[in-house]
Amino acid sequence: MTLQASFLGEFDMEMASTRKALERIPTDKLTWRPHEKSFTLASLAGHLIELPGWAKSTIVADELNLKGPFDRKPPESTEQILEIFDRNVAAARELLAATNDATLLENWTLKVEDKTMFTMPRTQVLRGFVLSHTIHHRGQLTVYLRLLDVAVPAIYGPTADEKSFF
Repeated sequence: MTLQASFLGEFDMEMASTRKALERIPTDKLTWRPHEKSFTLASLAGHLIELPGWAKSTIVADELNLKGPFDRKPPESTEQILEIFDRNVAAARELLAATNDATLLENWTLKVEDKTMFTMPRTQVLRGFVLSHTIHHRGQLTVYLRLLDVAVPAIYGPTADEKSFF
């Protein structure tokens, strides 16, 4: 199995699980936050829906230089969250399906204000900064859902709300 095929399978699985959690976000709670230092639900969702799009900058460019300030408008509805997420996932999947192992093994660099933060193979960037990052924030989202008394979807196994994940 190629690296590309292996990654694509994992990407599909994690994006489907993430969508299950995003679907449950109540539009009327988008301004809610569990603590004053925490993201609002809309900001957390906004970050989650942009993460699949990071695959594009990882595959099509050799580096990304993040320069602030970042002025992100949070999504305004669950429908908008899902629309943007689906669009970003489809675009990322298309790029991932068209790439090859040689490209995935090439180095990629992240810079912040022209300072190099790291350089590593694209496959590690995709796994760490797209997949693992998504999984991390999806975990936060499931805690938000629990605190809002919204049913938490089964992801890697049953939850108190869903006894089966099939």
